[in-house]
Amino acid sequence: MAEPEHSDWPSERRGWIVTVILLIAFTFSFVDRQVLNLLVEPIRQDLQVSDTQISFLQGLAFAVTYILASVPIGRLVDRFNRIGIMIGGVLVWSATTIACGLSRNYTQLLIARFGVGAGEAALTPAAWSVLADYFRPERLARPISVYLMGPYLGAGLAMIAGAEVLDWSRTVDEVSLPLIGVVAPWQATFIAVGLPGILVVALLATIREPERKGRQAAQAEVPPWSEVWKYLMAHRKVYGALHLGVPFIVVMLYGLQGWTPTILLRVYEWDLADAGRTYGVIALVAGSAGVLTGPVVSRWLVQRGYQDAPLRIAMLGALMATLSLLSLPFQPTGELALVSIGLASFSVTLPLALITTVMQEVTPNNMRGVVNGLYVVTTNVLGLALGPTLVAASTDYIFADTLAVAKSLALVSLVVGPIAIWLLNRGRAAYLEMQET
Repeated sequence: MAEPEHSDWPSERRGWIVTVILLIAFTFSFVDRQVLNLLVEPIRQDLQVSDTQISFLQGLAFAVTYILASVPIGRLVDRFNRIGIMIGGVLVWSATTIACGLSRNYTQLLIARFGVGAGEAALTPAAWSVLADYFRPERLARPISVYLMGPYLGAGLAMIAGAEVLDWSRTVDEVSLPLIGVVAPWQATFIAVGLPGILVVALLATIREPERKGRQAAQAEVPPWSEVWKYLMAHRKVYGALHLGVPFIVVMLYGLQGWTPTILLRVYEWDLADAGRTYGVIALVAGSAGVLTGPVVSRWLVQRGYQDAPLRIAMLGALMATLSLLSLPFQPTGELALVSIGLASFSVTLPLALITTVMQEVTPNNMRGVVNGLYVVTTNVLGLALGPTLVAASTDYIFADTLAVAKSLALVSLVVGPIAIWLLNRGRAAYLEMQET
């Protein structure tokens, strides 16, 4: 929390160049991660699998390795060159995304998704740590918010590009690729979105590893696990809000991203390609707008004396998202359903840049990598692993009706939204106390 001793911060121009490069990397990571969501029906029909099995590909298969790798990688981020760690991650996730396209059965596709999760775990803890050393604390929220546009740009582009592939696939039953042979159009899509990883690696290689700021002499060494745990427990209400409250918001986000195209297809009988294009634009615009709006609203509230503005905004975002998704099953047309979806897409992203910034603010530099990694773990244990799967399980086992997928999303939101609000509210006073020390 103390002002760093170093005065030799990198120039903001260089910092913004780094921010754009990291945004590109994050965007491509989400293209690779999210393109599966538009390919649900082709994969389900081709491999003869259920919604629940598909949800394992969307969430659990990716999340298991993403979670297991995040904390160890966060530990490496605190010790070693962060740029090299990110480059290694890009190589792994790009190669395994291509492997998804080479899969011939469900088991092979499941194993390849494990690899995508392991590779993508390297990016976020390292990127947040790097940005915190390129920008002074009071200027960090804006570049963090720009970086966090990546998931929504990526999800939107994945939907739009996937829609074009679906349109094209209607004219062909199979695709013949050099050295690979004949593949289905959905397989060709995975291969196509994995190849730009080469460009991402080249861009990351141009970033200079920044000097780590704010490390006093006593903080020169990375602390043992016992010291990290002691610090987290001393501020458990704040970290409970950050590491548990926010992930319950992310449950709604991933449920929304995972099943919106299918809702438009099944419930409103939209063409799947049109659903992908339309939702892709909404995800891109509304998600990015939410991330960018959060810091603006926070500054306005702070100027009026609300020093706990980030957590207040997080509570507001959770409430708005819950109400928006509760209204979804009652919409009579696909167009009105998209209004609810757009409001929810904006609301769930509203606090994310602020929460990331708060986490860098309240965490000592020599713990940031592992604490960021823990945040990635809890976000994905709750958000990515549970979001798509809870919706699918509700559809399969509670409603027992494939047309009830919108009701399932609303039911999940009704459960997790209030939990998020309660946890965030518990952390507000403790956060104010940390600011005063």
